[in-house]
Amino acid sequence: MEIFHAAEFNGNMVFLDADESAHCVRVLRHRTGDEITVVDGKGTMARCRLTDDSPKGASAEILERFPLWGGHPYSLTMAVCPVKNNDRYEWFVEKATEVGVDVIVPVIGERSERRVFKTDRSKKIALSAMKQSLKAKLPEVEEPVSVKDFIASRKERGGLKLICYCFEGETERVSVEEALKGLPEGSDLTIMIGPEGDFSPEEARLAVESGFLPVHLGPSRLRTETAAVTAATAVYLHFI
Repeated sequence: MEIFHAAEFNGNMVFLDADESAHCVRVLRHRTGDEITVVDGKGTMARCRLTDDSPKGASAEILERFPLWGGHPYSLTMAVCPVKNNDRYEWFVEKATEVGVDVIVPVIGERSERRVFKTDRSKKIALSAMKQSLKAKLPEVEEPVSVKDFIASRKERGGLKLICYCFEGETERVSVEEALKGLPEGSDLTIMIGPEGDFSPEEARLAVESGFLPVHLGPSRLRTETAAVTAATAVYLHFI
């Protein structure tokens, strides 16, 4: 299935931007009268008929709408520290989008080796992964924020909040599977994953004091991006 994205549906019409129009008309050779599938990035898919096959600005008439198409029965925020190799972080963004995530927050920790992160490319990767995985909701990729500021922003927020941290034996941890046990559909979840050098003890302490539950992902030592995808997948599998 070929899927195109339009930032919004305007009444009974959709308007593709230049990139989507060029892909639709020049690459896939769609012409006026063809049926195409368009998602709005907010959860709705529409079956449409192309009314203008301009490669710079194609438009289509909406024939049928499908709300909550390809969605998941939970809300997941992944707060993950950027890693030295940005390609690895982009791999996480792609795979988490395919599995099911709502918000991705690059968090900069005291031990982070990458302290500058640009979101533009990650947003494009999330858009491509959304279409490839047959989803209609585009994850939000937020601007970078410090770990401590992120923790503070979540202090009064409800839902299940998890932090993956070694804790070196001083704090009891449970598995992600155990933490998710009995969690009902519609739940709000936040998962924090640290940098290569892990969170600092102070960051971990602040997280626990703010309601984050310490969890582990098994006995293997995982890279940051692997841990993030593993955690997102555990949530996905819990609800299917």
